Amino acid sequence: MTQTWSTEQVMQVLATVPDPEIPVISLLDLGIVRDVSWEQGVCVVTITPTYSGCPAMYEMSHSIEQALQQAGIEQVRVDTKLSPAWTTDWMSEQGKLALRDYGIAPPAQSAVDISGLLRQPEAPVVACPQCGSTHTRVISQFGSTPCKALYRCISCGEPFDYFKAH
Repeated sequence: MTQTWSTEQVMQVLATVPDPEIPVISLLDLGIVRDVSWEQGVCVVTITPTYSGCPAMYEMSHSIEQALQQAGIEQVRVDTKLSPAWTTDWMSEQGKLALRDYGIAPPAQSAVDISGLLRQPEAPVVACPQCGSTHTRVISQFGSTPCKALYRCISCGEPFDYFKAH
């Protein structure tokens, strides 16, 4: 089989593959897709999990393979790359908006910020995805998944998940 698909075409298919834990964001917008290449007629998709012990890795790999095969790419391989570690800085703006619209506050700051080397890091100002108020407080550093913290909006009273920057 010869390569007839461009990287952009493959990425368009990957943009339709939802995250198994947060289905309103694609794996591409989540930033875990690191590379697409071709090796002897095999489409190789390299992904980096949100954390090394992510229990959804099998499902993500399977979903990628299935989507590309259904699109017409017969031979697909998904490779995992752990370094550099995934960061919320790799999320797309579209993905962050999808999280907010779903009721999960997206990361409020960049994960890579050298200013923290010079001073004590400040707690992020987290806007409520329901009403937009920044009058919020953390309830628990651990939310429904390890990537999230649980917050409550003081203005509207609603609890919500916050996708932690890391």
